[in-house]
Amino acid sequence: MKFHTIPILNPLRYHSLMETKPKKRKDFSQVAFDVAQIATGEAEPMPEPTERQLNSRKGGLKGGKARADKLTPEERSEIAKKAAQKRWSN
Repeated sequence: MKFHTIPILNPLRYHSLMETKPKKRKDFSQVAFDVAQIATGEAEPMPEPTERQLNSRKGGLKGGKARADKLTPEERSEIAKKAAQKRWSN
């Protein structure tokens, strides 16, 4: 089974790894093995993000703010009320 590590300094690659992320949590020995591979340079290099992934990230980063700017205060209030009701109802 192949495990990928998520680079801390490059958030652009995080999205591309989400589909290959293992479903089970790693145990202590697996994490130690990954740390040793990274430290010795034996870890496989991460694939470069595609142009599509980069553009998706750019759109996602500005999407929420752009939507919030277009909503009226009444619309935002209504959305917040619906969210609170869903959150607290069983």
